Amino acid sequence: MSFAMAMRLLRSSTFRLALIYMVVFAVSVTVLLGFLWQATVGTLVEQMDETIRADIKGLNEQYAAGGAAGIARIITGRLRRDPGGRTVYLLTDPIGRPLVGNVSSWPDIQPDDEGWMTFALVDRQSPEGSPHLARAMAFALDGGLRLLVGREVHELEQTRRSIKDALVWGVLITLALALAGGIALSRGTTRRIEAINQTSREIMTGDLAQRIPVRGSGDDFDQLAGNLNDMLDRIQTLMEGLRHVSDNIAHDLRTPLARLRSRLEGLEDGDLDNDERGRRVADAIGEADGLIAVFNALMRIARIEAGGRRESFGAVDLGGLVRDVAELYEPLAQDGGLGFSLDVSAAAEITGDRDLIFQAVTNLVDNAVKYTPTPGAIGIAARHGDVIVWDTGPGIPEESREAVFERFRRLDASRSEPGSGLGLALVRAVVRLHGGEIRLDDNHPGLRVTLSLA
Repeated sequence: MSFAMAMRLLRSSTFRLALIYMVVFAVSVTVLLGFLWQATVGTLVEQMDETIRADIKGLNEQYAAGGAAGIARIITGRLRRDPGGRTVYLLTDPIGRPLVGNVSSWPDIQPDDEGWMTFALVDRQSPEGSPHLARAMAFALDGGLRLLVGREVHELEQTRRSIKDALVWGVLITLALALAGGIALSRGTTRRIEAINQTSREIMTGDLAQRIPVRGSGDDFDQLAGNLNDMLDRIQTLMEGLRHVSDNIAHDLRTPLARLRSRLEGLEDGDLDNDERGRRVADAIGEADGLIAVFNALMRIARIEAGGRRESFGAVDLGGLVRDVAELYEPLAQDGGLGFSLDVSAAAEITGDRDLIFQAVTNLVDNAVKYTPTPGAIGIAARHGDVIVWDTGPGIPEESREAVFERFRRLDASRSEPGSGLGLALVRAVVRLHGGEIRLDDNHPGLRVTLSLA
């Protein structure tokens, strides 16, 4: 791992988070082992102290019954029966000389507030006579005698050292594992973030086809990468659409602009009478109005795709909306020799922009009326949250059904008809604004368009 990568790793938020967890784990282990310490060593010390207190109480009672000679016999008997025991006894006269016991002299140490003394004692069971600690309590007898009763704490010290070692090693191992885990986690996270950064840099250089790699694990990074890739797909689609729109504007508007220029030039003819001049002016104005309508449609689609009409959302009765469209187009269809059917028996109410939905549906019905030959039929229905428009016209080939939603895209069969090729692009923009779906299917014969809006 290079120095730069190591520094980037150490500065990463994942590594800092891992360090925080490392401290938390270390504190947790320390608390746990501290509880273990108290539960073992503390309990053993309490049990030993209770044993010593009980022994002192018993010896005090024996002294009251048999005096110094009696207690001396009891101590001597106990030591004789268990010469290698861990019990500590020492009986001294008023000037401190040992009378009986297994300690050579009185410990030169001050007792604590509770009367306990902890002092060094030679281990009688060790061949080398190594020193270790003893814990004892002293009390005075009548006549100036003093008695020291205690126990060696060799086993207790071993337990104490074992738990202390376990505490130290537990903390060290926890820190080491947490550090190793933090580094491993940070390296994995850094690699995945670097993959996102690398893809972003390549996209910023102009390669819009690049996508963030996905591992397929379904984790948070995969979900993030999937959402970013969907966003990039949308951006690429919009960019390609923008290029396509630019190309089509240059191609499709060249002809009406040329016609407009030609008609304006024709107005310079001085031999024209007033009627002919007026007709040509009207034609030029018609061409200009057509161009303005195209640009207005483009702007309307752009505003819809930007989501700028959501503030107009409200309750929309699809049945009433479809009836209004039918009322508008049924006479036109019948005048053209087409049958017209309407079905709103299963209509539902949705939330949306009524004006935009009305415009989208009228675009579909207008296309159906325009491209359905006589004799033929068209129909419109509202079923739950769907609006369905069908006809018996030529339909749209399956391979062209996605292309017809592009701006200015017109099939060869429809180029002789008036229009700009923006109607279906507007319909799809309205459907997407409502979070819906548009589907083109065969009507056998003809085309069936389904707008799913809820």
